[in-house]
Amino acid sequence: MPVLDIQAIRDILPHRYPMLLVDRIVELEADRIVGIKNVTVNEPFFMGHFPEFPVMPGVLIIEAMAQVAGVLVLKEIADRKSKVVLLASVDSAKFRRPVLPGDQLRIEMRVVKKKASVAKMAGQATVDGQVVAEAEVMCKLANRAE
Repeated sequence: MPVLDIQAIRDILPHRYPMLLVDRIVELEADRIVGIKNVTVNEPFFMGHFPEFPVMPGVLIIEAMAQVAGVLVLKEIADRKSKVVLLASVDSAKFRRPVLPGDQLRIEMRVVKKKASVAKMAGQATVDGQVVAEAEVMCKLANRAE
């Protein structure tokens, strides 16, 4: 059973189709989170990104990692409808192998450093136990009106 299903994620994150890239959260701790993204051939980016050899764009893998991190940041915020988590930076991103239709991304993020409105997290995305991407992301909590 997921810790957070898609409806709970939609209550936390402001993203919607086609930019919501997290299907469920399966582990959730104070400084660590694990999310799942099912990659299907019906994803809109596959129509134009190497259509003869569909590969999930690396920037979208990083975005999925940032969204999982965003759930961790926003889960404790009482008035989260008035807040948004913005991606502030990406460091040390590495892509190890292509992510293809039918793959299931398991995204694990952990807090490296946290201040009032900024969190630095490190993580990796795996498919069938093999690392496909890793990165450090900095997320900034901001008011939606900013």
